[in-house]
Order: sequence, then C-alpha cells, then structure tokens
Amino acid sequence: MSHEGLDHKGRGIVTAEEVLRDSAEAATHQAQSFSADAVTPLKVRVKKSEGTGVEIDWRDGHSSAWAFRWLRDACPCATCNAEREAEGRAVGDPQAKSPDPLALYQAPPLPEEVTSIGNYALNIKWNDGHQAGIYSWAYLREVCQCAACLATKS
Repeated sequence: MSHEGLDHKGRGIVTAEEVLRDSAEAATHQAQSFSADAVTPLKVRVKKSEGTGVEIDWRDGHSSAWAFRWLRDACPCATCNAEREAEGRAVGDPQAKSPDPLALYQAPPLPEEVTSIGNYALNIKWNDGHQAGIYSWAYLREVCQCAACLATKS
C-alpha cells in the first residue's frame, strides 16, 4: 500500500507527514466522546514476540484486546480510511483476496516496531512497510472488540 497518493478529499498527492497530521486531528476529535479514565491506559501489552496482538487495561476498569491482523485492517490513517471507504469495508474488515490463484503469498501482518506517541497514542510500523497510522487511545477504545462493546454498537 502506498503512503502517498490521492487523499479522500481529492487534494492530489498527499505526503506521509500530511497523513500523520490528519490522523492526529482525527484522534483529537475522537477523544472528545470519552471520559478521561476511559481513554487512559493503565497497562499496555504489545504481544510482538507471540505475534498475537495488543491488550490494554484502561483506568476505568475496562480491558480491550485486538489481533494484529485486525489492527492492520483498522489502520486509522487517511490513506487506509479512503481505501476502506472506496471498497465499502468497515474498520477492521480485511481487503478482498485476489481471485488470481497465482497471487503471491502475503505474510500475516506483524509489527516490526511499536512506539509510543506522546501520552496519547501508539504508532505501529508493519512488516508490509506501512507506518502512517496513529492509533490514539481514544481510537482504540472506540474500536474495542470485546463482547460488551460490540453489543452496544449493534
């Protein structure tokens, strides 16, 4: 996936810096709908060695967990949002598999590096080279995949 190209606002070529800025602005907007305790992690576990995912215990007592595959498909950057929108996919839904039986094998998404961004987000550098998404605490709480949160969204 390219980090540059037409953005969803039709602005022409978009740099990685613009994508990061747009993601940070979206994170600020999302944070407004949760209490401070709901978006403040007590403990963050990135299960990189196990290759499984991310787990967060929140200050309000809630716990969340996401598989790496789901997080990669839920990347909050402007480019990934535009691709999902164009394809009619929901956040976390994978791209359609190529119908070509000779399509090259694609390794499952795994983080090469996970870094904290200030005290509000994680940035994940994926093994496919993508690293534009800023996973804010508010975004992660909003897309929590636990049974209780999924029940309130449906």
